[in-house]
Amino acid sequence: MIHENSSTDTGDGSSEGVEDLKAANAKDLHQAVREEGESELDRPIRSLFFSGFAGGMAITSSLVAEGALHEGLPDTPWRELVVSLGYPIGFLVVILGRMQLFTESTITAMLPLFTKPSAWALKRTLRLWAVVLFANLLGTAVTGGAIAGGVLAPGLREAMVDISMGITELSPWATFVNAIPAGFMIAIVAWALPNAREQGFLVIFAITYAVAIGGFSHSIVGSDEAFLLMFAGHTGVVRTFGELLLPAILGNLLGGAGVFALLAHAQVRGEMKDD
Repeated sequence: MIHENSSTDTGDGSSEGVEDLKAANAKDLHQAVREEGESELDRPIRSLFFSGFAGGMAITSSLVAEGALHEGLPDTPWRELVVSLGYPIGFLVVILGRMQLFTESTITAMLPLFTKPSAWALKRTLRLWAVVLFANLLGTAVTGGAIAGGVLAPGLREAMVDISMGITELSPWATFVNAIPAGFMIAIVAWALPNAREQGFLVIFAITYAVAIGGFSHSIVGSDEAFLLMFAGHTGVVRTFGELLLPAILGNLLGGAGVFALLAHAQVRGEMKDD
C-alpha cells in the first residue's frame, strides 16, 4: 500500500522519503501475507480439505491446456514455448478462485510462525500443510485416474501423457533440486499478490509461465502428471510416490517455506522490532 504522506521532503534532494516508502511497502506486504496465513491456520480441517481437494482437481486445467496446445501444434523447436502458455491456467483458476494450494501456503503459513514462534503456531502450520497437501494429491489422483480411464478424447489424453513423461527424465535428486526454484517462485506469487491489485492476473501468469519454460518441478502439477502416468501404466506406485512426488514436495518446501519465507521475513524483522 502506498501512502501519500510517507515521503519526507528533506529539501536537499536526498532519497530518504523513497527509502521510507520502500520499507513501508515491504512491511505492508509482510503484514498482509501474515494475516492471510493466520486466517488459514484458524480454518477448520474440513474447510481446508475441501478447498485443497478442489484446488487439486482444478490445477489439472494446466495439463489439459498444455495437452491441447501440444496436440494442435506441429513438432517444431518453438512448440514447447507455446505449449507452456497453458501451464498458468490451473494456477489462475486455483488462486483467483481462492482454493488452497500447498505450494502457495508454504510462505503464508510460515510468516506467522517466524513472527511469533510457538508450539501452537508450529502445530497449526504442520496441520495446514498436511491437510492441504493430502487434499491436493487426492484431487490430482482423482483427475489423473479419470483421464487415464478415458474421460478425455484419445488424442488429447495421449498428448497429456507425452507431456507428463518429462518428469520421468530426472533422478529423484535432480527433481528435488529442480523443485527448489519452483517453490521459491510460487511463494513470490503469494507475496506479490496483495500489492498487485488489478494486475494479479498478469503476476500469476508471468511467474508460473517462467516456472514452466524453466522446466522446474512443481509438486502439485507434477502429481497430476505422475498420477496420470501411474494410472496409464507407465510408472509403478513406488516410483510415483518415492521418486516423482516426494522429491518435488521436499524441494518446493525448501524453496518456499525455507529460502523465500526466511528472506521475506528477514527484510522487515528489524523494523518490526523497532515498532
